[in-house]
Amino acid sequence: MEGVLGGDRTVLARAITVVESDLPSDAELAARILDAILPHTGRSHRVGITGVPGAGKSTFIDALGMHLIRERGENVAVLSIDPSSPISGGSILGDKTRMERLAVEERAFIRPSPSRGHLGGVARRTRETLLLCEAAGYRNVLVETVGVGQSETAARSMTDFFLLLMLPGAGDELQGIKRGIIEMLDGMVINKADGDNQRKAERARVEYSSALHLFPASPDGWRPRVLTCSALHNLRIGEVWQMVLEHRDLLAQNGFLEQRRREQALQWMHELVKLGLEESFRADAQVSGRWPGLEDSVRQGRVTPFAASRELLAAFRGGGRR
Repeated sequence: MEGVLGGDRTVLARAITVVESDLPSDAELAARILDAILPHTGRSHRVGITGVPGAGKSTFIDALGMHLIRERGENVAVLSIDPSSPISGGSILGDKTRMERLAVEERAFIRPSPSRGHLGGVARRTRETLLLCEAAGYRNVLVETVGVGQSETAARSMTDFFLLLMLPGAGDELQGIKRGIIEMLDGMVINKADGDNQRKAERARVEYSSALHLFPASPDGWRPRVLTCSALHNLRIGEVWQMVLEHRDLLAQNGFLEQRRREQALQWMHELVKLGLEESFRADAQVSGRWPGLEDSVRQGRVTPFAASRELLAAFRGGGRR
């Protein structure tokens, strides 16, 4: 507790490991840690960053983090979510190696985490990790998601500003992105806008700006903007962060920032309830006794998935009544 609140990065990393742990023995300690640090959270800029494959998310975050440290004199925590293999369950967790400058900065904390199949572009305990970083005094928390897709809503529900990173001249990518993602955006950035790509990037910026204006206005009064930058050459990175700050100022003034944070807390509660129910379901003696046999029956085609799920749920409900 004292280590986290004192900004000790080693202790912070250990606390995150406890919170991410699946061991029942760590659950009580994790709950005590989170209850204690909660009053010290909520003061950071929470920014979610997603993007199409090859858009340069890690390079962009490296450049943005260095801007916050060198130009603004602030600190930054990066929560980098790495996709887990559906075959082996393993993750490379290599994003930190691609943030070469940020990785050696004293005022930066980078935490790669495996998604473990969790939907939403984030890991199962990203919310809790974000709060721990806030309690440790990090003024800016950047959440790098697995990648753009239809399940990015979880990343949006825990950040104040949601940024989509795009590429110039790569075709009509907007058609391939789910409408739900576009409607959640607070800003879009065309990366790699340098050299021969500058003209393509500007054309893409105009096209995407026009497309975004076709969507209904957000209730918070913010109109999503489209900017261009070159993370590799540190061009217009400051303009991107200025957009984030202007968005926060607007929401702070009109009360929507506080409202969004309250909604985030409510969604966190719902998520914890779902996780708790799943853990209780799998730990139930009636369910665990039937599970292997039903899995084999479904695999062999002797029982339908629908019938198997109904049997497991009935066993769980029956066990609860006893």
